[in-house]
Amino acid sequence: MLTILGFVMIATFLVLIMMKKMSPIAALVLIPALFCVFVGKGAHLGDYVLDGVGNLAPTAAMLMFAIVYFGVMIDVGLFDPIVRGILRFCKADPVRIVIGTAVLAAIVSLDGDGSTTFMITVSAMYPLYRRLKMSLVVMTGVAATANGVMNTLPWGGPTARAATALKVDATDIFVPMIPALAVGLVAVFVLAYALGLRERKRLGVLSLDEVLEKETADETVLVGAGTAGGGEGRTSLTKKPTGLATKPATGSGSGSGTDADAPEGRPGAEDGDDGFQGLDPHRATLRPKLYWFNAALTVLLLTAMIMEWLPIPVLFLLGAALALTVNYPHMPDQKARVAAHAENVLNVTGMVFAAAVFTGVLTGTGMVDHMADWLVGAIPEGMGPQMGLVTGLLSIPLTYFMSNDGFYFGVLPVLAEAGQAHGVSTLEIARASIAGQALHMSSPLVPAVYVLVGMAKVEFGDHTKFTVKWAVLTSLVVLGAGILFGII
Repeated sequence: MLTILGFVMIATFLVLIMMKKMSPIAALVLIPALFCVFVGKGAHLGDYVLDGVGNLAPTAAMLMFAIVYFGVMIDVGLFDPIVRGILRFCKADPVRIVIGTAVLAAIVSLDGDGSTTFMITVSAMYPLYRRLKMSLVVMTGVAATANGVMNTLPWGGPTARAATALKVDATDIFVPMIPALAVGLVAVFVLAYALGLRERKRLGVLSLDEVLEKETADETVLVGAGTAGGGEGRTSLTKKPTGLATKPATGSGSGSGTDADAPEGRPGAEDGDDGFQGLDPHRATLRPKLYWFNAALTVLLLTAMIMEWLPIPVLFLLGAALALTVNYPHMPDQKARVAAHAENVLNVTGMVFAAAVFTGVLTGTGMVDHMADWLVGAIPEGMGPQMGLVTGLLSIPLTYFMSNDGFYFGVLPVLAEAGQAHGVSTLEIARASIAGQALHMSSPLVPAVYVLVGMAKVEFGDHTKFTVKWAVLTSLVVLGAGILFGII
């Protein structure tokens, strides 16, 4: 019964948010609370929620201060040169823009933290997508899938969990999988190219060359999102055939900025530009004299994360405090910067604590354990010698429907034991288990995905509908490459 209720609860959640019948926060809270009562454990709901909140509190703290930190870095102009470089490479060609999104997400993913990757990627690419009226779900889908493949780095999480759970060396898992993961990354770039071609067909080929050559105070370099608005917020564009209206630059924008009412691959309405505003290269928040300090601080912070000198929440807390103090020594300026990013902080941390209710009930009621046992038990006896393939296939849905901790510490040891009974090595099972990470990064149980959709102003349901099929395909490519190369 718990197995059935577990699957029904997850399915109910996904259906309601994709149909936009409930907001993700409401669905994450109310649906598990209702199912907790159904299983007869309503009296323990408080304990389950508190356990879930306790487990996710460090993540929420990390996200809170990471948003403030990278928000300040955007304000002071740290990423302006990156955006100028991306603009020059992309030249307003949708194909180049989507490929650039994938490349940027993959590079930044080297730090091993999804939230950081999404904050930097969206900050750099969001204004360009909105300026050219490109589909924002393309941006979120490509970024999440690229990050999912790169999330398999030993310091990224899943590989370390697999190594710990099965008592093997993380290097022995990751290094042999590099060729398969490289094929998966190539698949992401091919996907980006295909999606870019679709956007190019819809929008035409545009040019920003003249804008880049003649930047003025009112022809701004766009590096981040704002909230105030007046005009359309885009510089003059020229295009080769097809219909995108061109309008003069105004330097600010307004509107809802989501693709909530647009079908897959179609941008939002022409007139509701999105609520972003161009950040003037002469804006008051810039700190050009402190550029190298901010760059060094960011490199030091990312290095400390990779080397694990301190827990990530502590690092971002210290980094945010130091960045605010050095860049804005006056208290009113500090308050203004914190207030400017408060909406993102509230949206993301609120979602994380709501997700704590969902995971707390799933775990506390025993639904996760029963679902895992049922799935493992459903494996036909004749598939025993193919446990590597079975593990890889199971990793795709299981790491989507449950946390990495639940899969790697709860399910993987059982799969490894079954594999050993049929002569399949533990290392082979461990390598296969990381194949599903391309999809995992879009799971509603991954806090970082709410940073992605929140900053991109995309409905979570829209992101899910668009991304899942491509992420599943990418995971299957990684698994297939692993089998083809004899790694799995």
